[in-house]
Amino acid sequence: MKKNQKTKIIAEIGWNHMGNMKLAKKMVEEAAKAGADYCKFQTWSTKNLKKGPWDKDGRVKIYKKAELGLDNYKFLINICKRNKVKFLTSVFNVDDLEMLKKLQFNEIKIPSHEVYNMNLIKKASKLYKKVIISVGACKWSEFTRIIKKIKIKNVIFMHCVSSYPLQRENVNFPKFFTMKKKIKNIGYSGHLPGIDDAIFAIANDAKYVEKHFTINRKLPGRDNKFAILPKDLKRITEFRDTAAYMNLNKGLNVQKCEMDIYNKYRGRWSEKR
Repeated sequence: MKKNQKTKIIAEIGWNHMGNMKLAKKMVEEAAKAGADYCKFQTWSTKNLKKGPWDKDGRVKIYKKAELGLDNYKFLINICKRNKVKFLTSVFNVDDLEMLKKLQFNEIKIPSHEVYNMNLIKKASKLYKKVIISVGACKWSEFTRIIKKIKIKNVIFMHCVSSYPLQRENVNFPKFFTMKKKIKNIGYSGHLPGIDDAIFAIANDAKYVEKHFTINRKLPGRDNKFAILPKDLKRITEFRDTAAYMNLNKGLNVQKCEMDIYNKYRGRWSEKR
């Protein structure tokens, strides 16, 4: 089985580490053990944060704690390499894109928050061999505009509903199927608790599937509370592997594995004597 025939699984560690690199390292190790292809983080600088309710409710302090610098990324990239998973990060601002460029990795993620930001998307698609774009909280007109404005050969669009946690009646996979009619490289970024949405996406040929990942739901931070655990991630990757085998094209005629039945058992009870 070739690796490129399988759905790629992204463990969205995000900012669940809260700036603790020992914890981030442990999360990467556990995601790798469970079979993830990518460990994804989030890149922001609080200096770029516009004014809002987060200035008064304590969120800025949390964002600052989870903010990562160049040395942190070098550390995380090295940990990912050692554990044979790919490093990935979401980027929210063109300035941060410039900072990340120094690290010389080939893939980047544009989060749903910035799906309208054509300047960021265009620059990312020029700098990186592959750009993954989540289209949560995205108008259909914005999605079609991206398709028209950039070369989509190196772009993976991820169906996403930006609600945390997501209710099952709002997952909206019909939108995923409509997107597939326009673009071949469609993935899914899921916020439904549990793994049902990931399994459904894999079964329907999502090229990439992303789920929030943690090693302990009691850790601080909103995303830890609804993230999947290593055992859940393992179930997703096992299903992914099984689904890939079940999708191997063996043609329309009798397979070699059936020949014993074909030769020895057909008509055993019905042949006329």
